[in-house]
Amino acid sequence: MGEKTEKLLSILKLQPVVPVLIVDDAKTAVPLARALVAGGLKAIEITMRTPAALEAVRAVAAEVEGAEVGAGTILNVAHWKAAVEAGSKFIVSPGTTQELLDAAADSDVPLLPGAATASEVMALREEGYQVLKFFPAEQAGGAAYLKALSSPLAGTLFCPTGGISLKNANDYLSLPNVICVGGSWVAPKELVAAGDWAGITKLAAEAAALKA
Repeated sequence: MGEKTEKLLSILKLQPVVPVLIVDDAKTAVPLARALVAGGLKAIEITMRTPAALEAVRAVAAEVEGAEVGAGTILNVAHWKAAVEAGSKFIVSPGTTQELLDAAADSDVPLLPGAATASEVMALREEGYQVLKFFPAEQAGGAAYLKALSSPLAGTLFCPTGGISLKNANDYLSLPNVICVGGSWVAPKELVAAGDWAGITKLAAEAAALKA
């Protein structure tokens, strides 16, 4: 577990914000990822919420220099295997099941498992996890909730995701138990649809300049 934790940390420490992408058209994945990397956001999560997602992961993994692409919204072992085969460097889940934990134990690819309560965090700590996704961040209590967890659950680091924007990102990034945040605001659908890659690079650069 230690080696996989270090592998995951090396990816999440690349930047203060991990773009969380819903890709509807796989053809946009490579130019979108290149725009994000150009702005300083190398670690990219592509969520498995669309039919194009796996093809998007595969294309970014193969064609975008400097990108560390991961797959999000992984809900079961079939998702896990497909995402890893497509080239995912890390896996993100909104919650956790024993099935996913077993798949993670048998894989060299690190898992960022989701947790929203102290009990869930404690259960994952018992499994050896030190880095977790806090989801859905804003709806589950926000930065104040995570701050409250920092003392009793010291030693656990979080990547909060859900309802986070440029406006409130620093509320999380200023906490001692937050390593980075996940957000979709760096790749708005309208800019992707318009092919405004320069606009996305600008948003990525603003996010990359936040204090991690």
